[in-house]
Amino acid sequence: MPRAVVTGGAGFIGSHLVDRLIAEGWQVVVIDNLITGREENLQHLMGRPDFEFIRHDVCEPFEVEGAVDYVFHLASTASPVDFVRHPLETLRVGSYGTENALELAVRKGAKFLFSSTSEVYGDPLVHPQSEDYWGNVNPIGVRGVYDEAKRYAESLVMAYHRYKGVDTRIVRIFNTYGERMRLDDGRVVPNFVCQALRGEPITVYGDGSQTRSFCYVSDLVEGIWRLAHADYHLPINIGNPEERTILEFAQLIKRLTGSDSPIVFQEFFTPDDPKQRCPDITRARQILGWEPRVSLEEGLRRTIEYFRARVQPAS
Repeated sequence: MPRAVVTGGAGFIGSHLVDRLIAEGWQVVVIDNLITGREENLQHLMGRPDFEFIRHDVCEPFEVEGAVDYVFHLASTASPVDFVRHPLETLRVGSYGTENALELAVRKGAKFLFSSTSEVYGDPLVHPQSEDYWGNVNPIGVRGVYDEAKRYAESLVMAYHRYKGVDTRIVRIFNTYGERMRLDDGRVVPNFVCQALRGEPITVYGDGSQTRSFCYVSDLVEGIWRLAHADYHLPINIGNPEERTILEFAQLIKRLTGSDSPIVFQEFFTPDDPKQRCPDITRARQILGWEPRVSLEEGLRRTIEYFRARVQPAS
């Protein structure tokens, strides 16, 4: 039975990856300090003999007893709200946390997969974004603590691959949504869905012409699973290339929730917010045989039902 360590495994994406690994017959050790992850995401696994949870900050050195076949390093803050709340922690987990996770892989002779992000492309000057684009990032902006932490971590992973022989993978994750997102996540899906379910105005920043692409979490996990088993070491984009404007997305959320919420427009509040974000997934198609399968409407229906059970209507 293969054994994996998943840092950040109590988070939104991490917990779904843990479920997939266990479903595939793996033993899993999750390491998470719960700064943004939630123990309830793993509650259904507690007490199983093939699952172990360790509450620990991966920015501090750590050890895992026994054999480890794979290290999946997903620990990080992942939303602009969290960058503001935890800027230094965001930088540390990308640097010290990544190095500690890589060192565990070295000691155990394990393979290593790093979860990077489309934010390495910054506010892109090319569209769609392919893996050979180096990005347009403001290193001293509010988002810089996340963008540069991930860019540094990618360099660190490649250095360990080239100079220490670690068998590494890098996945660049584009906008992903689904069950287990936090209500206060601050990103567009929970923002719009919660506003619609509460009957509050749905707030669109700017004129709503900025674009995003949305990948359902099960599709993302499938891409990570395939990459983990591919003999490929350069970054690969995993995301949905179907692009929507934010205004179109707000209108879709309103329709799917059956909400009477008005759509209101506000000035931009997040510096360096990208105007366009859409992955070129040619590499994922060619190397992994992967592309998204779940339609936006189907994924949103599942996500809305998850939030509907947790959102209290506005008083």
